Amino acid sequence: MNPNDHSALLIVAHGSTMNPDSSAPTLAHAAEIRRRKIFAEVGCAFWKEEPSLRDAIFLFDPELIREVYVVPNFISEGYFTQTVVPRELDLNGRITKRPNGQIWKYCEPVGSDPRMTDLLLQRAREIAPGVAEAETSLLIVAHGTDLNENSAVAAKREAEKIRSVGKYAEVLNVYMEEPPLVLDWRKLTTTRNVVVVPFFISDGLHSYEDIPRLLGIKERRLPSRRRQPNGRLGSRPSSKEIFRRNPYKIDNRLLFYAPSIGTDPGFADIIIEQALAAKS
Repeated sequence: MNPNDHSALLIVAHGSTMNPDSSAPTLAHAAEIRRRKIFAEVGCAFWKEEPSLRDAIFLFDPELIREVYVVPNFISEGYFTQTVVPRELDLNGRITKRPNGQIWKYCEPVGSDPRMTDLLLQRAREIAPGVAEAETSLLIVAHGTDLNENSAVAAKREAEKIRSVGKYAEVLNVYMEEPPLVLDWRKLTTTRNVVVVPFFISDGLHSYEDIPRLLGIKERRLPSRRRQPNGRLGSRPSSKEIFRRNPYKIDNRLLFYAPSIGTDPGFADIIIEQALAAKS
């Protein structure tokens, strides 16, 4: 696939009106793919940000772009990939032919790619360098929900695959809103070292606030706002500080907390591969 194919890539994601970091990984992956000049055009669209999914239908000139590959930047199949995205983009299944002649191909979400396992292992090693894996528990944290069981399936699948490798003492899939709960990590793990990787596309309130609070590390060892000589409060510390102050010592345990897996640069390769798979 090259620019002469008259093909475009559209990366679709959730986005957020409250958190600017929500769209940052998607935009970064798009910029990297654009730099490689694999597609004639690369665009992004979001459910909760601009450009919107509905507007993306008109993003590519049908005289120049004959095929559009739509890759959902989502961890798993679910409500958004099965209902929202097809509805907003007016897709009729995996292949949709527009009245203007464009062919739109709807690809699998990034979270279903087999290389997700390697990215999770790599992220775990990066966040706890030099820590013996055989003496460490690895937690893959997902949201979990009663509304869609697929929310938990992807994390369970990845935990099982990593567990089969046999590197870590324990590998657990845990959730914010359904058992096994990340809140119970002390009872679920037996090792002194615990590595936690959020199984989310982007860093936001869940990774900055909710999961750290459930783990018991929120605000622990984070710098406070100090009052300046002029009497004003200094700037609030960056939310990303939560990832930079590992390890956290809690109840004689060493806890290593990683950024969300979707921020990994390797996602650009997975997005490309999902599009290539739909081309064949």
